[in-house]
Amino acid sequence: MAEIDELLKTLKELGGSDLHLVSGLEPRIRVNGQLAAIEGWEVLDHERVCGLLEPIAESHNWNEFSDCHDLDFAYGLKGVARFRANFFMQQNGATAVFRIIPEKIHSVDDLNLPEAISKLADLRSGLVVVTGPTGSGKSTTLAAIIHKINTEKSRHIVTIEDPVEFVHQNQESILSHREVGIHSKGFAPALRAAARQDADVVLVGEMRDRETIAMAITAAEMGMLVFGTLHTNSAAKTIDRIIDAFPASEQPQVRISLSESVSAIVAQLLLPTADGKGRVAVNEILLRTQGLPNVIREGNTPMIGSIIQSGKSEGMQGMDDALFALVQDGKIAPRDAYMKAADKARFESLVPGE
Repeated sequence: MAEIDELLKTLKELGGSDLHLVSGLEPRIRVNGQLAAIEGWEVLDHERVCGLLEPIAESHNWNEFSDCHDLDFAYGLKGVARFRANFFMQQNGATAVFRIIPEKIHSVDDLNLPEAISKLADLRSGLVVVTGPTGSGKSTTLAAIIHKINTEKSRHIVTIEDPVEFVHQNQESILSHREVGIHSKGFAPALRAAARQDADVVLVGEMRDRETIAMAITAAEMGMLVFGTLHTNSAAKTIDRIIDAFPASEQPQVRISLSESVSAIVAQLLLPTADGKGRVAVNEILLRTQGLPNVIREGNTPMIGSIIQSGKSEGMQGMDDALFALVQDGKIAPRDAYMKAADKARFESLVPGE
């Protein structure tokens, strides 16, 4: 057993989400959003960090890290969890972050996700984008949707990730997990191949470049149900981010393609619960309506807020409305909601004296 396994077990036992190994610091873990040192461990230097990391990396991975000073891969610890590992070099030396990927895939009910998000599993085609900052639970939400499809539908689901995170067991559906760098040269080539693989559903771990975004839109236009992620914080900004990834000369055509393919955009934040014992997801939800394609084609993204407000009966909700509801239910602290809200004036009365 590798020495680092004890640290990873501690991360799991304490309910943490991330383990940080930093040259010049003692090991630290993130629990409910807060970083804290692990008791009983001294400050690590560069050699000590490398000594912890090298035994769990394949030789070709360690050579890549030595050459490029960056490395991403997944590490599984039987009976504990899988971990998304990132090694990198910084001023003080070697550093690593391990994000825990629970072995048990939570259902949409386990996560208390809104019904509108659960119903995304019923779609047959289109582009669904889940957005939010790093660590906001996008992968967990998508895994829950894929799990629902897997347990209820007969589909061929292809996941394209870097690295593979949640591993689904075949149930009603067939799962093909593909890892960028091992099973494909990139997200875009794997997306391009999905049509020849008779894929019904495709999960793109990250729409990180123009080519991948273009292929995701094309795949959705071809009749596949495509799930992807972006690092934006609202539905309107997601649409702008997708369009802005292309040169000005191509944007009119991209607007048309996106307007015809987009089925839903879900923006997500992860906030500490009011009692400080956990975290809760907060979602903005935009669904396809009759008026949405025209808004996208015309570049009139300020109208997205109005579409969301008028679609409440269908399950749509704005981020500020979702934050306000959680404060009223006592699930999150007013100040946390105020800090994340777009219309802060609406929340000022909830945080008196500040």
